[in-house]
Amino acid sequence: MAEHSLSAEPTHSRWNRELKPRLWIESGDVVHLECLDASGGQVRPGATVEEFLAIDRERIHALTGPIGLVGAEPGDVLEVGVLDVQHKGWGWTSVISGLGFLDERFTTPYLFHWQLEEKITQTLAPAVVPLRPFCGVMGVAPAEPAEFRTRPPGNFGGNMDVRDLVAGSTLYLPVLNQSALFSAGDAHAAQGDGEVCINGIECPADVSLRFKLHKQRQLGGPLVEAANTTTYSGSNGAWIVVESGTDTMAAARAATSRMIDLLVAEWGFSPVHAYILCSVAMDLRLAQVVNRPMITVAASISKRVLPQRTLF
Repeated sequence: MAEHSLSAEPTHSRWNRELKPRLWIESGDVVHLECLDASGGQVRPGATVEEFLAIDRERIHALTGPIGLVGAEPGDVLEVGVLDVQHKGWGWTSVISGLGFLDERFTTPYLFHWQLEEKITQTLAPAVVPLRPFCGVMGVAPAEPAEFRTRPPGNFGGNMDVRDLVAGSTLYLPVLNQSALFSAGDAHAAQGDGEVCINGIECPADVSLRFKLHKQRQLGGPLVEAANTTTYSGSNGAWIVVESGTDTMAAARAATSRMIDLLVAEWGFSPVHAYILCSVAMDLRLAQVVNRPMITVAASISKRVLPQRTLF
């Protein structure tokens, strides 16, 4: 196992399986990534709303990568262990005309600057906001031979904005192309479920990830093993199935169905017993509602409910 460092530049703001890896790694390696904020370094502390409105929107997300994994091929599973995510003391949140969950109510552009302490921010007094940094975007290259904007998430991961992906958590992704071609960015120092105004606390961050390859394992979409600390899904961590789609109810049904399949395959429940367990113990959450036309649903069951398992 080796350790690598990868600078942010040159970033990319499109998914494209034709992009060449900036770094090649082996299964088991650790990569320390430098991630710019979602604006690609265009927003600076103290920037005015006028300066914010003038940034180049084509650079939004500004992902670090791609990282090529030697030996990865379609049908494998990529395990991404989040070792550490460190913000750099500042961040920003915006309101943008025409975007956000309540875009008809909030139509005036606004830019808010945050000063970040190690674990909290008191900038928006009297609130004291706990900080749990994570990458809003983590994904592999989509299977389709085309170039895609980074806003819509999918079965490849991407802009899921699942706030459980903090240090100590693990993300599992289906490999859809040779070498996997993993990228990450869009770090948030904090975010609520839904990310309703369009942003979390957008911030630059230093991110450390461990990559493992599991050969020829079936996985229909992103799966999260949340950290075994105090998480949004319970004090013992959680198993979280992530689904994205243009229809909220369809995505919620798909996430629930995948959770049932997981319970049947890994814990030996009958389908009907798994369905009942989901009804009494599963949380069904909206991870993000603003990356139109796609929304992201997270279906989670606390590890307190299930016997311990290593799935991969």
